[in-house]
Amino acid sequence: MKTTVDLPDALAAEAREIARAQGTTLRELVIDGLHTAVESRKSHGATHPFSFVTVSGHGLVPGVEPSIWTELGYGLPS
Repeated sequence: MKTTVDLPDALAAEAREIARAQGTTLRELVIDGLHTAVESRKSHGATHPFSFVTVSGHGLVPGVEPSIWTELGYGLPS
């Protein structure tokens, strides 16, 4: 089936560059991406699931004060 899709210029250029570097076509890259999006939405709903990534540990490193978060622009952790 032929169809027309309007893509942002920067995205289209980046996709063409990736396709060229990987020895494939823009068409194949779009088909692969569309397959991935369709399968993801069928199994997870309309949006991607969100989960926090955590690591094991014992909190902040000794000597690091919670106020460092505000200095980094994040606000205090809750």
